[in-house]
Amino acid sequence: MEEHVVAVATPRADGDAESMFLPFLAMFASIYLVGYFIVFRGWGPPRRRAEAASCFTSLFHGTPAALLALRAVLLSRYHGASGAGTTTRSLLLALPAVTLAPNAAAEDLVLDFSTAYFAVDLAHYLLLLRDEALFISHHLATLYVLATCRHAAAAGAAALLPLVVLAEATSAAQNAWTLAAMRRHDSPLAARLYARLSLPFYAAYTAARAVLGPAWFIRMVGGFYASSSGGGGRVPAWVWASWTVVIGAGIAVSILWVASLWLAYFRERKKESKQQ
Repeated sequence: MEEHVVAVATPRADGDAESMFLPFLAMFASIYLVGYFIVFRGWGPPRRRAEAASCFTSLFHGTPAALLALRAVLLSRYHGASGAGTTTRSLLLALPAVTLAPNAAAEDLVLDFSTAYFAVDLAHYLLLLRDEALFISHHLATLYVLATCRHAAAAGAAALLPLVVLAEATSAAQNAWTLAAMRRHDSPLAARLYARLSLPFYAAYTAARAVLGPAWFIRMVGGFYASSSGGGGRVPAWVWASWTVVIGAGIAVSILWVASLWLAYFRERKKESKQQ
């Protein structure tokens, strides 16, 4: 029979607890301003420039955040295995136990990084695109989860970060696709890029957000419930219950959005086939 250990992240040393939120905030604000005033200054009206600058900023967040989160998840497994002295157990199977561990320094780094990005992008919407209620709601909800994980609970990141990996894995493709979509009517190159990116982006987004994300979400909620029922969970019930509502709603919106993209895609293909 295979032996297993629980993959629990090591607690932070006192010297590792310093927040990187403000340096990251300044970094993302600078990137946004460079995008708005320099990179996309020739992109027409302020609204289009603002949307392009938002995508530009997201390019510097999405893939790095996914890699940082993946690194934190792997470090969590490594420290859990080395601390237990037996063979390694999958984080998926050990999820109820990781909710008992405080956030590690590598996990807090990811939380600070993403919190800073979403704070800057939220400011962008509140100042320049106040009519984008869905994006504003999304960013407020995301900031709530990040902030409560980082500060109110100071635990639970090991369960949340796989969702960050999945959510940001398609970020670069989504931003390139969005930028191409913005210019596809006045740029043949952008039109070709948009056409070539659409199908692989939709497929990757569906796999990450509509298949793997919900699967991990269900497992995560079960892990929090199991640890809370046992009386040893570090994440308060009100925190993980609110995460369940917020993240569950976000997943549902993502599924509806990508479903609408697929419907539009197949309608366009059907229209083109009839014209031929």
